[in-house]
Amino acid sequence: MNKKSYSPEDFSTLAKNKEKLETFRDYIELQHKYSAAIREVQTKLDILNEEFRVRYDHNPIHHIESRLKSPQSMFTKLEKNGIDISIQAAIENLNDIAGIRVVCCYIDDVYKVANILLNQDDIILVRRKDYIKNPKPNGYRSLHLVLKVPIFLSDRTEKVTVEVQFRTIAMDMWASLEHKLRYKQKKELPENLKNDLQKCAEEISEIDKRLQDIHIDIQKL
Repeated sequence: MNKKSYSPEDFSTLAKNKEKLETFRDYIELQHKYSAAIREVQTKLDILNEEFRVRYDHNPIHHIESRLKSPQSMFTKLEKNGIDISIQAAIENLNDIAGIRVVCCYIDDVYKVANILLNQDDIILVRRKDYIKNPKPNGYRSLHLVLKVPIFLSDRTEKVTVEVQFRTIAMDMWASLEHKLRYKQKKELPENLKNDLQKCAEEISEIDKRLQDIHIDIQKL
């Protein structure tokens, strides 16, 4: 995750405006807490993945990606939802300031890893949306969990919200390409292209299931 570096000039400029300086400090503190929460979840997932490799000779997680929302993204979303723009409003109203994407090999791996993570006693489930069993109208598939994760600071422990998305390699491929195709246009796609994308999602889903069946058959051998 790339972090912006701040020069002495940045602090000098902000110091001339107390309100801006306080907002700046609040954002730095927010960034620290949510980055720590991402590391906590990633560490848990890395440990699980390594355990599966040792015990079962199988890595259920193909790779993990993470991101932290920029101030611009946070405030744009608040404004879109008619919420006053502030750091505190972002913390109270946005569940996706910290985001982790867990790309698994097979559909069974998605649920296996997600359930093991949820069974850990310091993890609190806030919300679960299963777009694998109930895909979005455009064909999008993924399992979304909003979690409260403990971060351990010098003088206290805080629970910080992290959104974790679980999907297979195939689901991730479709979602990534669909996102690029839609946003490259910068306008609404015609219905025939939307239908084509949805059809691709369904075909990829069938391939996903077939690959999982092959994986299970190979394990039996």
